Amino acid sequence: MEEIIESIILGIVQGLTEFLPVSSSGHLEIAKALLKDEKMIPQESITMTVVLHLATALSTLVIFRKDILDIFKGLFSKGMNEEKAFSLKIIISMIPAAIVGVVFKDQIDSFFEGQILLVGFMLLLTGVLLLLAERAKATDKPVSYLNSFIIGISQAIAILPGISRSGATISTSVLLGIDKERAARFSFLMVVPLIFAKIAKSILDGEIDIHSNGFSSLVIGFIAAFITGLVACQWMIKLVKKGKLSYFAIYCFVVGAIAIYASW
Repeated sequence: MEEIIESIILGIVQGLTEFLPVSSSGHLEIAKALLKDEKMIPQESITMTVVLHLATALSTLVIFRKDILDIFKGLFSKGMNEEKAFSLKIIISMIPAAIVGVVFKDQIDSFFEGQILLVGFMLLLTGVLLLLAERAKATDKPVSYLNSFIIGISQAIAILPGISRSGATISTSVLLGIDKERAARFSFLMVVPLIFAKIAKSILDGEIDIHSNGFSSLVIGFIAAFITGLVACQWMIKLVKKGKLSYFAIYCFVVGAIAIYASW
């Protein structure tokens, strides 16, 4: 029963924080520390993390199913069109994170070993980014090829636990002058291919073992993350359009300060 409750908590944490700009990886590290997850063997933790990320990736596909269908139609159509151009920009945005993930894999893995102090400082940085983005002037500028690469760099940096991926990419987009709704849409769609690539790599490397946590715990965690992700994704899009990012900045400052104090 205890494992089931932990799975539900981790699923809800992942579902909320994957889309809200407060760092899902940072919150998962904090949640694992609070739940004494350090007693788990590394493979169990990796398996649960991958399953939860799969759940939120699928919730993204559900929310943006029309956009994704249009992209696929554009990809297989003749000549260049808006959908095909958007797909190319998504691919460009993936390059920095893919390079960092492959070249610095061992160093990145070490950041997910209870580094709560690092999480605290990175949450403070996320808060600063959100405040800067909220103060940026509203425009209707679309995402360019160069901007997609710059946004991709921010996504690569957000691999660090505590830096919100959505917060970093949306803030970077808005600071570049991109329309807020377009920024949110691009931010949520650009991560989906990377998540599925990461899951595929984990499976091929033998890092996934559905029996390590217990199949029922994984399923319950998946469902919790998927449902919560559906709600959080739609909520975040509305919040970005209204420019309500300062509330999350304050939250990041508070949680970051607590994490730093607790681990010092």
